[in-house]
Amino acid sequence: MNFKNRIANRIIGSNESILHCLKKMDSEKVKLLFVFSDEQFIGIITIGDIQRAIIKNTDLNEKVSTILDKNKIYAIKDEALESIKNKMFSLRAELMPVVDENSHLVNVYFWEDLFGETKKEPLFRFNLPVVIMAGGLGTRLKPLTNVLPKPLIPINDKTFIEEIFERFNEHGCDTFYISVNYKAELIEYYLSKQNLPYNIQYIKEDKPMGTAGSLSLLKGQIKETLFVSNCDILIDQDYSEVLKYHRENKNEITVVAALKHYPIPYGTIETGENGKLLELIEKPEISFKINTGIYILEPHLLNEIPENVVFHMTQLIENVRKRKGRIGVFPVSEKSWKDIGAWGEYLKSKES
Repeated sequence: MNFKNRIANRIIGSNESILHCLKKMDSEKVKLLFVFSDEQFIGIITIGDIQRAIIKNTDLNEKVSTILDKNKIYAIKDEALESIKNKMFSLRAELMPVVDENSHLVNVYFWEDLFGETKKEPLFRFNLPVVIMAGGLGTRLKPLTNVLPKPLIPINDKTFIEEIFERFNEHGCDTFYISVNYKAELIEYYLSKQNLPYNIQYIKEDKPMGTAGSLSLLKGQIKETLFVSNCDILIDQDYSEVLKYHRENKNEITVVAALKHYPIPYGTIETGENGKLLELIEKPEISFKINTGIYILEPHLLNEIPENVVFHMTQLIENVRKRKGRIGVFPVSEKSWKDIGAWGEYLKSKES
């Protein structure tokens, strides 16, 4: 197939907004687009470029051309294939544009063409403990959760919790702490019969303790950076990139947040003193960062969680914020986040 046909769904104009670019990535289920100005290729934009822009608080309505990385590495015309493969492998690039002396795009090599695999290794591997909060009643998935606890609800050929195990294990993690309460015995029985290659330990709540209360039971047990995940959340993201951001910024907590977009189907008006019209915007779109329920925590925070009381992750975050501790937010695109604990999203996940 001609390379132009293969990238037809990945092309975006340089004057399009960052938000439009992000939505196109979601709709096409890709993490990289080709940016053109009229017929001239001017670069590629990756989800990483957009994430870094969001972290810097760049307005999503800015033109995508304003955040293009001018130092991106491309292959050049007539370059040896082995050299191109080495570039792609070292960069973990899903594809490699080939340009001529006038910066015209003359070819594109895809990862699967040269390496035969569609799934790339993470940026780096790590083996940190993962705590999965699985003690809730799963009320949003009733009546299914009247029979099965939420962690054991099937998604494709696995259960929710096995899918979470697998995604973390792909990055090197093999130690999991599961906070259980509702139907805890069924969860333990099922997992004990699966012969999973993980070290699984259970944190048993005697009563519901909120989204973070049971972490107090891990005081003294975990002494290194840890991931915390709700049992019904999946994100399509290299976890090592989140960890890299966490470490580089010396965060105490990193919250993974999904961008959510809400179109306003009316023209909005901004006014000033005495009702003077300042701006009229036709059908704007508002974007928010939504807490996905996946976090990275430093272990000393376990000592800041009170014992034997209902305590939520939002309370911990607020306490750290008030004492001016460093809290970071790592963004992912709207469709990179699946909240499969709600009926609508669960049914979508079954279809995909």
